[in-house]
Amino acid sequence: MNIPISQLRREYTRGELTEDKVSKDPLQQFRIWFQEAVEAEGILEPNAMTLATVTPEGKPRARTVLLKELDERGFTFFTNYESRKGLEMEKNPWVSLVFWWAPLERQVCIEGRIEKLTPQESDEYFQTRPRGSQLGAWASRQSEVVPNRQFLENRLAEVTRQYEGKEVPRPPYWGGYRVVPHRIEFWQGREDRLHDRLEYYLDENQQWQMVRLSP
Repeated sequence: MNIPISQLRREYTRGELTEDKVSKDPLQQFRIWFQEAVEAEGILEPNAMTLATVTPEGKPRARTVLLKELDERGFTFFTNYESRKGLEMEKNPWVSLVFWWAPLERQVCIEGRIEKLTPQESDEYFQTRPRGSQLGAWASRQSEVVPNRQFLENRLAEVTRQYEGKEVPRPPYWGGYRVVPHRIEFWQGREDRLHDRLEYYLDENQQWQMVRLSP
């Protein structure tokens, strides 16, 4: 039997989020939740996050990318600088990230400013990638229109021959970004839709403050 979309609902009962049980540092709190997501059953890629950017015309775009590093500076991912998102971030460095861990009934929303990693940082990460992924970065000019799948496979064959027996260098148009956060919201599903929402934000002194938001 088909269920109307409007009738798809479930109760959230997996946990709670209270001010006295969270870290005063949102990045530390994220590490706690992230580790729990890594250990949870049913989360295929706990580091998958939605990245939202804005076009020069003010139109939002979103896609899923993978978190590759977290430190005191922010959240790091890698992509093609000449992709749609890369060009959009070049024009407008303000972005948002969303992590959704359904089995834990948790969401984390992050707002911040993009900064490019240094070439050395991008080189170091690129050399840890599987060789197939390295070659794929050369074969695919992300977001460009291609005639068919065979076109991409032919490109991959070309670069595979080009670098046969050689180390694959990082393409100059490929590298890392860091999202430096200024606002992070932790959301925990609760019964009767009275969800817990704790938001951290940087004040004028660049100190983290925390408030509770109505669900």
